[in-house]
This record gives sequence, structure tokens and C-alpha cells, in this order.
Amino acid sequence: MSKHLIGLTLIDAPYSALNNAGTEASQATENIVTVKKLQKGRNTYPYVSGQAWRNWWRTTLDQEFEDWQSSPIEREKKIAFTAADPVTYDDDDVFGYMRAQSEMQGKKKVNVTVTRLSPLKCSPLISIAPQTPTNDFGVMARQEGDPVPYEHQFYACVLQGIFSLDLTAVGAFSDINKTGYKNIAASYVSKIEGAGGTQVGENPVWTLPKEIRVRRCRQTLEALPFLSGGAKLTSHLTDVTPKLIILSVLDGGNHPFMNLIVERNGVGELSIDALREVIDDYADRFCDAIYIGRRNGFMDELDQQLLDLKNDQNLSCEVVYDSPNKVIAQLAQTLGEHLGDTP
Repeated sequence: MSKHLIGLTLIDAPYSALNNAGTEASQATENIVTVKKLQKGRNTYPYVSGQAWRNWWRTTLDQEFEDWQSSPIEREKKIAFTAADPVTYDDDDVFGYMRAQSEMQGKKKVNVTVTRLSPLKCSPLISIAPQTPTNDFGVMARQEGDPVPYEHQFYACVLQGIFSLDLTAVGAFSDINKTGYKNIAASYVSKIEGAGGTQVGENPVWTLPKEIRVRRCRQTLEALPFLSGGAKLTSHLTDVTPKLIILSVLDGGNHPFMNLIVERNGVGELSIDALREVIDDYADRFCDAIYIGRRNGFMDELDQQLLDLKNDQNLSCEVVYDSPNKVIAQLAQTLGEHLGDTP
């Protein structure tokens, strides 16, 4: 099976409006900007869309790493697309693409649509506890005449998200004529070969050199401590880097960290019992230690429990416990061990 870097992250949003939904017809005031939120029964949970989170991630990679190459965006009428060139552009490889294009096959011009499922998958960022957004009233009064009133919403919560990076899929491309598997056109093979890509035996997957794949995986993970983005930053500046993060490498595509945050009496918390159960149940599938990073000042009540977990000699997996930046850096250095020379 393929190996996946899996992670659960908590982002502290104490006075935030990170992802807006625009105006709502049900609002009494026309010029109120509402935040994205969902309902579970009678409770309201603010959230940030997966698309927004991925956009922060993609932008941070482009800004933080000089050797990270981002694909240019092209637009034709009502559609926009990237270059769909995963050899030249790192983000086309990691974040995926879809593009309709044509190529000459003999004397015929044939339409070829190439698609690539993103090796990096993530959930929305959702509040771990119910939170009703606050309506904030303001006015624009710097102009002559009457002031112009407006409203916007913001919230105070902790946002939870999970992500998974398919390490086997990074730098590996197929030309199978099947939806989602035709990553490249036949004419693209020479470019992969020119970049050092190889194809082993009858395997239809073309694979870039290991050093390219390892760099892309490492940088995708290493971007998390520098993540920035979100709406309303001029008046609700929020640090969207992880304040608590749990990471490992798993043999398989499921995500056992998904249900570690539980809600009790309207408060979200990390269930140490659930984490212990996951470590025990998936011990034979974890390919690395369990890395737990927590920022001092955030959920300090967990410190002793996590220290006990780290020092528990009866656990079936090693637990590394430190700051988020340090555990991310430590795991990033081991990723090369989980990528073979070929998928």
C-alpha cells in the first residue's frame, strides 16, 4: 500500500473572520459580511473551507522556498487553469490539476484532457466547539456627508483540520486512459525523461528522481510553521500556524487521527484515551513515531498528559513531544526514508 503523511492540526482563532461567505438574504442589513459557518442541530460552528486552507498553503510554499516553482495561471473566457506541468512546477505535482488540451497524433489534432488527483488532501478547518459569530457594527465617516454604516461577523474559537499527503504519489505520473489517472499526454513523456524520470518494467507510472520527490514532500510539511492567510487580517490579525499538531506516516490511506478531538459539555478537547487507542490499534501500520507538537500557552492543561504519553514504555509506538516547529522539522528529515527509489 502507499505511505501517507497524516496530520491533525489545531489553529487558535481568538478574534477572527478567516473565511467569509458574503452577504445573507436573511440579514436585516444589506451591507453585512457574514463568516462561513455550519449547523449541527441547534449549534453553530464557524469554519474555513478546504479550498481556502489549501490556498494559504500553496501561497506560503511559493513565498517561503526559493526553489519551489509555482505554476502560472491561464484564463480562457470563464475557466482558469494551471500549466498542468508537474515536472517543471512543484504545485502542479502536489496540488493536482485538470486541463483540457489538444495535441497532434499523426495528422490529426486530438483533444486530450489531463487530470491529476491532488496528493495533498485536507478537510475544512472547523470549530471544535459551538460558537455563534458576533456582529460588529462600524461606520465609514471619513467622507463628507452622512456616515455609511456597515457590519461584519467574527468569532472566537479553535479550528480543527486534518490533512494527508500521499508520499507515493508525489513525483509519480501515469498516462492510463482513465478519469483521474491520465496525468500526462503521450507527448509529455519526453519531458519526464529529460528530467530524469524513469518507468520500471511494464509499470505505467513515470517517476521523477528521488531527490525531487523528497524535496517536494519535505517542503510541503515544512511550510506549516509559516502558514499565513485569511480574510479581515487588517482588523482581526490571526496567526494560522498550528498551535497543536499530531503527525505520523501511515501505511494506507485512512486517517485514524480524525476523531481525537471530542466535544464535552460544549467544550472541545483532545482525548488522550482516543489517541492511546489509535496508537495501539494501528501500531503495525505506523511507519514512524507519533509526533506531537504543542505551543506553550495553548492548552497548557495537556502538558503533563502528553509528557506521560511520551515516557510511557508500554506504548507500541514511540511518541515525540516538543514544540510544533521542532516536531515538524524532525519528521521532515525522516520523509526520505519512506520514499523508495520507485513507487
